[in-house]
Amino acid sequence: MELRNIAIIAHVDHGKTTLVDSLLKQSDTLSVQKLTGDTIMDSNDIERERGITIFSKNAAVNYHGTKINIVDTPGHADFGGEVERIMKLVDGALLLVDAKEGPMPQTRFVLKKAIEAGHRIIVVINKIDKPDARPAWVLDKTFDLFFELGASSEQADFPVIYASAKQAKAGLDPDLSRMNDVAPLFDAIVKYIPEPKVDLDAPLQVSVVNVSHDNYKGRIAIGRVVRGVFRPGNVVWINRDGKSAPAKITNIMIFDGLDRKEVTEAPAGEIVAFSGVSDINIGETIADPTNPEALPVMAIEEPTVKMTFGVNTSPFSGKEGQYTTSRNIKERLERELQNDVALRVDFQNAGESFIVEGRGELHLAILIEKMRRDGFELQVSRPQVIFKEINGQKQEPFEQVEIEVPESLSGTVIEKMGRRRGELKNMLNENGVAYLTFEIPTRGLIGYRNEFTVDTRGQGIINTLLLGYRPYAGDLMRQEHGSLIAHESGTAVSYGMLVAQERGILFIPPNTEVYEGMIVGQNAKPEDLVVNVCKEKRLSNMRSKGDGVSEALTPHRIMSLELALEYIGDDELVEVTPKNIRMRKMFLKEYERRRAGQL
Repeated sequence: MELRNIAIIAHVDHGKTTLVDSLLKQSDTLSVQKLTGDTIMDSNDIERERGITIFSKNAAVNYHGTKINIVDTPGHADFGGEVERIMKLVDGALLLVDAKEGPMPQTRFVLKKAIEAGHRIIVVINKIDKPDARPAWVLDKTFDLFFELGASSEQADFPVIYASAKQAKAGLDPDLSRMNDVAPLFDAIVKYIPEPKVDLDAPLQVSVVNVSHDNYKGRIAIGRVVRGVFRPGNVVWINRDGKSAPAKITNIMIFDGLDRKEVTEAPAGEIVAFSGVSDINIGETIADPTNPEALPVMAIEEPTVKMTFGVNTSPFSGKEGQYTTSRNIKERLERELQNDVALRVDFQNAGESFIVEGRGELHLAILIEKMRRDGFELQVSRPQVIFKEINGQKQEPFEQVEIEVPESLSGTVIEKMGRRRGELKNMLNENGVAYLTFEIPTRGLIGYRNEFTVDTRGQGIINTLLLGYRPYAGDLMRQEHGSLIAHESGTAVSYGMLVAQERGILFIPPNTEVYEGMIVGQNAKPEDLVVNVCKEKRLSNMRSKGDGVSEALTPHRIMSLELALEYIGDDELVEVTPKNIRMRKMFLKEYERRRAGQL
C-alpha cells in the first residue's frame, strides 16, 4: 500500500480541524465514516471550549489504496513547539488560508516551519462560501508570502484547491456549485505529496516527536520510522545528551482512523506509537543495537514569557483543591515538561514556588487551566517577559501585531499602542475597516488584550507573531490600574457592595466568600482602595437584614483566568483552584503593604 504523511497547518480558526472532519468522513476507512459531530479531532475539553487546537493529533485514512497519515496541528504561535516537532513526522503539508482574511500572522509562522523543513505544500483556500470571500486576492497574498519566506521554486509552484470545509466540498476552481465532495483534495494529496524516501535495509532509526501516557502500557512515544524496519524487541535508546542505553520495545502501533492498531512490524516512513521505554522523551532516538546512530536533536525556539507558580497561601488554602503542596506542583510540572518541549521550569532555589517559562501568555494560561482541572490549587504571578544580554546589550522579545478594527475606533487603538511602545508599520482602510500593523515589545502586549476588547466594543481582531529579540525599547507609558481590596474576611453582601460599586467596577456577585486583601473590583482611580463589601445594613425586628438592595447592583465583571492574568499588577497574584479564580494582593494585611511601600 502506498503511503503519504501530511500535516494540516493554518492560522488559528481558519478551519483545519473542520477540514480534517471532512477528510475522515469521506475516506474509505470504515471506522471513521460513521463519525458524527464537529471538530472530531479536538477531543480535549479545553480545546472544545476555546474552539482552538492546542495539542497535535494523529489520524490515518485510506483513499483508493493509499494510506494517508494526517496530523492536525495548533494554529496559535504559543503552541509553536508542537508545529516544529510535527514537521519531522511528515513529507508535506496542506496550508489552509481563509478566503476572506488571507494569510494572517500565524499563517506566516506555520508556513515558515514547513518551508524550512523542505516540504511540498498544497494551498487550500478555505471558506469560499463566505459572502465576502475574495479567493483571487488571497491567492496573490499567499504567493507573496511564499516568496517572502524564501520558498524554493518548487515550493512556490504550489497546487491550489478551493474548499468549504463546513460543507465538506473542494474543487480546482472557486465555483462552489460545481463541487460535490473533498475527492479533489484527496487526489491532490496523492499526486503532489511525495511518498516517504526510505531505506528498509539500513540500520533502524526511529524519531520521537510526542509522548503520551497510558494507564496500562505506561509512557507511549509517537514518532516516525526514519529508516529500517521497526519490530518489538531489543533496541538502543539515545537521549538528547547523546547517551545510549539498551531498551526493549514491548508494543508497536500504527494509526487507523482515530484509533491505534497493534502491529508486529512497521516499515520506514510509517508514523508509529510504541511503548517499553519508561523514561523516553521528545527529541530522542530509538536505534539499531548493532549500529546505533542518533538523529539530530530538534532545536526548539526559546520561551519569551515567565511566571511564578507557588503554593496557595491565601486564607482559603486547602479548601477547594486536592493537590496543594509544593511537592504536588513540582511533580505536575515535571510531568508537563516531558510532553511540552517549549516549556522551561527553574526548580533551583525553589522552596514553595517555581519559575515557569513559556512561549506566551496563552501557553502558560493553558498549563494553569490543565492543572486546575486536575485538582491543583496554586497561586501565580503576573506574566513577565524574559530579557537577554546579547553582545553586552540588554534585549527583549518583540512581536508583530496585526489589528482589524472599525475605522472610527482606530485612533484609540493607535494611541494605546503608542503608549506601549508600539510602532505603526502599515495602515490600510477598506470599506470602513482599518487594518493596522505594529511592531511592539512583548512587554507592551501583556495586559492589553482585555483593554483592546473594551476599547473596540468587541468588534476588533488582534493577532500576534513573535519577531525575535531586539534592543530594549525603554520604559512603557502604560497607565497602572487601582484595585478595590476587601477590608475584612466574611461574606459579601449587597449593602456593602452598593457602596463599593460607586468607587469602580466589581468582580464578585453578592454572597461571595472574601478575605482581607482579596481584590473584589477595579478602582476608577489609579490607586488601590480598601472597601468593606461585608458591611451589613441593620434593620428593625420587623424585617430581616437580608439582601434588600440587590436589584440596585450593577452586574459584576466575570474574570476568566486570562482576564485575571492580564489584570493583576506586579504586587498582585491570581489564586487558582478547581472551583474558583480569585485575585489578591501579595501582602494581604494593610500594614504589610504599607511596610512594603505599596501604599
